[in-house]
Amino acid sequence: MSKEPVDIVGIGNAIVDVLSKTDDTFLQAERLNKGSMTLIEEAQAEALYKKMGPGMEMSGGSAANTIAAFAAMGGRAGYIGKVSNDQLGNVFRHDICASGVQFTTAPLEDGPSTARCLILITPDAQRTMCTYLGACVWIAPSDLDEQMIANAGVTYLEGYLFDRPRAKQTFRRAAEVAHAAGKKVALSLSDSFCVERHREEFLDLVEHHVDILFANESEITALYKTDDFEHAVWQVKEHCELAALTRSEKGSVIVSKTAEPVIVPAAPVAQVVDTTGAGDMYAAGFLFGHARGFPLGECGYLGSLAAAEVIAHVGARPQSDLAALVKMRKAG
Repeated sequence: MSKEPVDIVGIGNAIVDVLSKTDDTFLQAERLNKGSMTLIEEAQAEALYKKMGPGMEMSGGSAANTIAAFAAMGGRAGYIGKVSNDQLGNVFRHDICASGVQFTTAPLEDGPSTARCLILITPDAQRTMCTYLGACVWIAPSDLDEQMIANAGVTYLEGYLFDRPRAKQTFRRAAEVAHAAGKKVALSLSDSFCVERHREEFLDLVEHHVDILFANESEITALYKTDDFEHAVWQVKEHCELAALTRSEKGSVIVSKTAEPVIVPAAPVAQVVDTTGAGDMYAAGFLFGHARGFPLGECGYLGSLAAAEVIAHVGARPQSDLAALVKMRKAG
């Protein structure tokens, strides 16, 4: 169980990332949709791994990336996710705990191996992900640290987790516990293909159970079945208390029910190397500012700064001192 109250607790797919540089020809040969996330089985993961070039392994998972970055900024954070009692599971546990995050979810002792995400990075910095979910979708309501959720200011839920029935039950129970304690629930839509798989359920969540929504332009337009971003902004304004919508180099738009949308510029970056984790980092920066009561525009720009840091190098976790970045922003 949790040791002390946290500002935020994330719940998501506990995954170890394997990143490798490739080209469009390889993607075409493997029939992979560039920039998408595809769910695969263990045998497919092993076959694709053998064909990939040299790779780099590190703990990942969308919500885990956000939570680790939030802690790196100086926030108090917890994480709930399922790994197996195997080598990759031990790697994941060590990495997230070493980042200062509370992680006490019991490992799976008998069942599939720890999840992994094979991330193929093309020269244009786009990432194509093939994910074997393994143990992470075995998370159940009994794995929830309800005391941690009730004490946290925000419970942050990863849309990818919605791909299995048992995980959905966990998802909904976490939201119930948070709201019963008078706390906020945040949701990341995660991926436009994920939105298309669960559109009706996501619409219900956004309208009735989510306080803070994170989505990029393709995800929010997919949610409302429109090609018009402005129309999607109008729709989400009616359905959600607060939404942070990212638009790559165009920056982001912060939408609330009680005020006009806030336009936030993208932070400068010398060269885009790998877009993996950009949305995760944006959410971390935004939520860090939100936890400290910063104005919405400042929350958004902290998100932009964190996103700019991660896209300047390979990997979904920051390599710079995010706490120093936050201090510099405050000083400026």
